[in-house]
Amino acid sequence: MSIFVGILIIAAGAFLVIKTEWFLNNFGRIAWFEDKLGSEGGSRLGYKLVGIVCLIIGIIIMTGSGVEFGQWILGPLLKYSGTGQ
Repeated sequence: MSIFVGILIIAAGAFLVIKTEWFLNNFGRIAWFEDKLGSEGGSRLGYKLVGIVCLIIGIIIMTGSGVEFGQWILGPLLKYSGTGQ
């Protein structure tokens, strides 16, 4: 089941990256992206970044490495050594 969900999320992320202009035309500009990412292409870049994050999350879900990835990301904050000590 996680493979199917991962593939769906990857497909959504790829669609978001490939069809950024379609999303911009249909959903419009997002003020936060325009403010933080610049006036030229701010929303386009924002849509692409969201799509790339979806791709990464989809790969993590599809491979079943969510726990390991979470421990790797949060390890420095939680003092997790990964050795079981």
